[in-house]
Amino acid sequence: MISDVSPFRQLVAKLRRLAPIDEADEAAVLALPHRVGRARARDYLIREGSKPHECCALIDGYAARSKLGVNGGRQIVSFHIPGDILDIQHLFLERADHNVQVISDATLVWVPMAAMRALATQRPTIGTAFWRDALIDASIFREWVLNVGRRDAKTRIAHMLCEFIVRRAAAGLGTAEQTQLPFSQEEIGDATGLTSVHVNRMLRELAEAGLIVRKGRSLEIVDWDGFRRAAGFDAAYLHLAA
Repeated sequence: MISDVSPFRQLVAKLRRLAPIDEADEAAVLALPHRVGRARARDYLIREGSKPHECCALIDGYAARSKLGVNGGRQIVSFHIPGDILDIQHLFLERADHNVQVISDATLVWVPMAAMRALATQRPTIGTAFWRDALIDASIFREWVLNVGRRDAKTRIAHMLCEFIVRRAAAGLGTAEQTQLPFSQEEIGDATGLTSVHVNRMLRELAEAGLIVRKGRSLEIVDWDGFRRAAGFDAAYLHLAA
């Protein structure tokens, strides 16, 4: 059994959800060369145009993937939770086409890219898990395009929050009833194409509808079924069942 203090604990738990890995697969992950380090909120882990030589995975804390427009405006295209590999596409693509930034203080484990490629080749079930992870990322990106492009402001925010809550719960990091949000209203706005003022107004309307209670960054879902309906949320695109 994997130790609770292993830097790979969250990653192995995610791989188990993605594919039927066995004890030998887990042992191969635990044997990977690695280093562990801390990052402060707003630190960049990957910058657009760079050529990453290491894969990094979140042990604790949260991160955001983003693109910058020519005017400097930021569009967040995904949020990431503990256990996520933040640059799995660089196993196959040499140059980064986006930025990855931590949005809270975080602990990460870095593994040489060559070691991750060898692991995927030598342990086919883990290779399948990596592919499945990349494909689920693509599914989530498609949903985010729909969210920003075709949903109204309140629905966009509710949908984004539903996704975050469901993903955390699936990873054993919390429940639907009570969530501590790691992101600011500005970051919610950058993820949904809204201003922070508009975000605040929509959150207030969700609270006035009796769906949520907010205290700072603490979010209590009073009526989960109602909140999910308000978001038009269907978790099928997350492909949570391995």
